[in-house]
Amino acid sequence: MTYEIERTDEQWREILNPQEFQVLRQAATERPWTGELLEEARPGVYSCRACGNELFKAETKFDAGCGWPSFWEPLRPESVKYLEDDSLGMRRVEVLCAKCGSHLGHVFPDGFGTPTGDRYCMNSVSLQFTPNAE
Repeated sequence: MTYEIERTDEQWREILNPQEFQVLRQAATERPWTGELLEEARPGVYSCRACGNELFKAETKFDAGCGWPSFWEPLRPESVKYLEDDSLGMRRVEVLCAKCGSHLGHVFPDGFGTPTGDRYCMNSVSLQFTPNAE
């Protein structure tokens, strides 16, 4: 896939801290229940920490009880891209930022009680939260 923003690993390392680089650029996962945005409940927008692409509205965030911030749909369908992920001995769908290709998390069809039935399980370290102006 090609992206609007493309950088070398060295360039990404200059922009991102080590944990951000590991998750966003190497598809690692932060430990559950440790993310700074897990309990965030204010109105606002969640963007890609690597490039600022707006990804999710706070209104679509819900408590899935999984240990990571969860959303039932992206801000716009074109905000994210999907990639089949067969690692860890199971089939999952990886969610990537459509602007820079950074790893955000995975989407699962188990968002029971949500309008879409989906659970976008995202790493806090992949996201930046901007609260609405008051």
